[in-house]
Amino acid sequence: MHLPLLSRQQHPHPRGAALSAGQEPRSAGPGNGAVRGPAARRMLVGARLRGLRERSGLSRDEAGYAIRGSASKISRIELGRTSFARRDVADLLTLYGLPAGAEREELLRLAQEANERAWWHRYGELIPAWTHRFLDLEETAHEVRAYEPCQIPELLQTEEYTRACLAIRDGIREGDRRIEIDERAAVRRLRRRRFADGPGRTLAAVIDEAALRRYVGGPELIRGQLGHLAALADTGRVELRIIPVRGRPLPLAHGFTILGFAGRALPDVVYVEYLTTALYLDKPADVAAYAAAWDRLSAAALPPDAGRDLLAGLLKLL
Repeated sequence: MHLPLLSRQQHPHPRGAALSAGQEPRSAGPGNGAVRGPAARRMLVGARLRGLRERSGLSRDEAGYAIRGSASKISRIELGRTSFARRDVADLLTLYGLPAGAEREELLRLAQEANERAWWHRYGELIPAWTHRFLDLEETAHEVRAYEPCQIPELLQTEEYTRACLAIRDGIREGDRRIEIDERAAVRRLRRRRFADGPGRTLAAVIDEAALRRYVGGPELIRGQLGHLAALADTGRVELRIIPVRGRPLPLAHGFTILGFAGRALPDVVYVEYLTTALYLDKPADVAAYAAAWDRLSAAALPPDAGRDLLAGLLKLL
C-alpha cells in the first residue's frame, strides 16, 4: 500500500471552509475526473443543478413543478440523495437555460453514471446499508483523516485483524457463517487496495494506545498487525499518531473520519458510525468542529518518532 505522508501544506482547501451539501463547488466543473462512485457523482451533479437553479432565480417549487415533482424532490436531487431520471435532468437544464453543448452533455453523462452500480454492490446485502454512501465517498476522497479510540483504522488493518474484528463485532465465532466473514473481509480488502491505487491520496490516523494493547485475535495476530503499522510508519506511507495512555482520560470517546476532496469538487464530509446507523455531516459548522477536534487529538498524540518507538516497544513485549 503506497500512501504519501500527509502534511498541513497538502490540504486541498482550508479546514472548516467546506460547502454544505447542495452548494455549487467553486472550482470543479461537472467533468471532474477525480470523482468516482455513484454517491459522489450524485452530489456533484446535484450541486451543479442547484447552482444553475439559483442563478436562474427559480425556487424549488417552480423547479419541482417543471418535472412533475415537488420542492422536496428537488431538494433530494440537489443534495445527491436520490437517483436521477435523465428526462428530469434534461428538463431542469432546459428550464435553467443551459443550452446544448459540452457542459450539458457532460452533466447528463454524469447523471447517468450516478445511477450505475457501485463496486461494492455485489456485497450490498452483507454490509450495513448506512455504510454504502461512505464507501463511495471514501473512494473519491483525496484526503482521509481517521480517529479511532478502540481499534486500528480499517484502511490500516491486516486481513487477519479485519476478520477478528468482524467476528467480534457481529457476534460470529470463527467457523460460523464463514461465508459472510469472507465477503465482508473482501470489502475491506478492496477498500484498502482501491485507496492505495489512487495517486496522490493521503491518509492520517490518530489511534489510542489502548487499541494497540488490546490483543484482538491473540498475540500472534496482533504482532502481525503492529508490525504492519510499524512498517507503514517507517516508510512514511501514512501519518500515524498514537495517543499515550499515561493514566489520563481519552480526549474523545467516539471515532470519526473526515473525508476531503481535491479541488473542492465536493464538500468535506465527516462520517461517524454507530452500532445501527451513521451520521454524514457536511455543514461548515459541523466540519469545523470535527476539524478542530482532529487538531486537538493530533496535539495530544506522541510525535511520529515517539510513536514509532512505542510500536517497537510493544512488539518486543509480544
